[in-house]
Amino acid sequence: MARKGHRPSQGTAQRPRFWGRHAVLAALDNPERTVRKLWGTREALSGLDLPATLPITFADVADLGRLVPSDAPHQGLVAEVEPLEDIWLGDLLQQDPDGTRPLVVLDQVTDPHNVGAILRSAAAFDALGIVTQDRHAPPESGTVARSASGALESVPWVRVVNLARALEEIAEAGFWRIGLTGHADQTLAQALGNGRRFAIVLGAEGEGMRQNTEAHCDELAKLPISSRVESLNVSNAAAIALYAVAAREAG
Repeated sequence: MARKGHRPSQGTAQRPRFWGRHAVLAALDNPERTVRKLWGTREALSGLDLPATLPITFADVADLGRLVPSDAPHQGLVAEVEPLEDIWLGDLLQQDPDGTRPLVVLDQVTDPHNVGAILRSAAAFDALGIVTQDRHAPPESGTVARSASGALESVPWVRVVNLARALEEIAEAGFWRIGLTGHADQTLAQALGNGRRFAIVLGAEGEGMRQNTEAHCDELAKLPISSRVESLNVSNAAAIALYAVAAREAG
């Protein structure tokens, strides 16, 4: 549902602040995004085609640093934005008439860096979108936008109240739900053996998927990683899974 809740250093509760060239320029280029204010150095702002109605404040690097969290790599640009409008799951599921684009479902993945990185991978491999819970996922923020490197503006992000119910709706739309977990008996390649629309389900950092989420998957699968590594970061696992789906479609 609504994306809200931000620390004061990142903007107000309703208006997060984005920083970094990719995140800010992507927000400015997104017709669905309202940018309320823009701060920047003269060098960073030079050559940008900006709306005449957008309030712009020239600032030095130190001033910009006070607008964002400590050590945030703002690259001379900071923007205050309105959160994007909510997207409904039913609407998203109707946006892929060919049925070839995968969906990513995240079960209580709360780290904004990981969610941002997953958004970036979703954009790279043309995923239909990502689905998270409303209460157990980060809000839109500068950290998510920066980690997504612009993909926050292009990848649909659906927030749902009940993930189990959402997974049922996803199945009704024809998706084969594959949950990634290290205790699965088969590999992801084996689970991708049949031609279906795929939804890749990933669990929280460290804890993995909850039992009820696993119960709402059609199959469980694991990545064939070396025994020298216990597990992969959830954003790395998502990238590998999305690549596997894309490679299968291409082959």
